Amino acid sequence: MSHTSSIHPSASGPMHDANAHRDNTSADGSALVSRVAQGLHETVDRVADKATPAVQKLESTVAHANESMHDQLHRARELGDEWTTSLRGTVREHPLTSIVVALAAGALIARISR
Repeated sequence: MSHTSSIHPSASGPMHDANAHRDNTSADGSALVSRVAQGLHETVDRVADKATPAVQKLESTVAHANESMHDQLHRARELGDEWTTSLRGTVREHPLTSIVVALAAGALIARISR
């Protein structure tokens, strides 16, 4: 009688070694991905911690600039209102002089713009 060999690889054969290597590689890959992800999270946290004071300072600076511009705009409007009121008073007090000055200003602007 002839001795038949088993077609199935043994647990310690080349197929088992390949499967074990693939499992180890998958485990190593998963561990590597986990370490990289953890490192990225830590880096993002450090960057955020360092950026927070700068962002807060920028927000404060923008708020102060906005407030300052609002105040300057308010003052400019008040000044314009004062000039308008003053000019109206002058025109009412000296209507003929105002007309002559307006005509002279118009003629000067027309001559300059040619």
